Amino acid sequence: MSKLVLYGMDISPPVHACLLTLRALELEFEYIEVDLVAGEQNNEEFLKKNPQHTVPLLDDDGTLIWDSHAICCYLVDKYGKTDDLYPKDLAKRAQLQQRLFFDASVLFMALKNICTPFIRNKVTTVPQEKIDNVRDGYDHLETFLGDNPYVTGDTLTIADFCCAATASSLPAFLEIDPEKYPKITAWLARLAELPYYQESNADGVEKYLALFKDALTIV
Repeated sequence: MSKLVLYGMDISPPVHACLLTLRALELEFEYIEVDLVAGEQNNEEFLKKNPQHTVPLLDDDGTLIWDSHAICCYLVDKYGKTDDLYPKDLAKRAQLQQRLFFDASVLFMALKNICTPFIRNKVTTVPQEKIDNVRDGYDHLETFLGDNPYVTGDTLTIADFCCAATASSLPAFLEIDPEKYPKITAWLARLAELPYYQESNADGVEKYLALFKDALTIV
């Protein structure tokens, strides 16, 4: 099998999604931490691999892929023993991709628009509208879950990994009220039972939440 190398940062939700996928597939891989704060993503060697200078970055024996959603899809398509995590059925795949795009364009953007100004420029004030965007994401996610155990239905998929990696970090800015969002609360608790969840996501989430604890003011 090809040698897999994942470049990442421990607090990054998109990196967590890739770690969840790699471990769900029981793949061996090397993990290389990239210090974004120190600017390691801008060095010449890294830019040759990823000119967008972002993590996660997957190097599969010379095949270079960035963006967590693209990485997760690629890993299951190439290495999955079944297609459960990323079904080949077009209707099921389209629904799953909608959830991936929802994570990328709604959940993660709500997170990024708050965390990036703080990390890059130490901006500690957060406009209320940015918190409202987080709340809107929760509302949609609660609706998507409905009466299902997972975001696309009865089966665990990479959409759960991607959405959960982001959703579990968003309480840094707005807590998930279990009374208002019982389905999200139950879903995250369900995923937390996965044997690889703690190492792949929860440990990093703890660091992420600690980074922002008492650091921001909503205006």
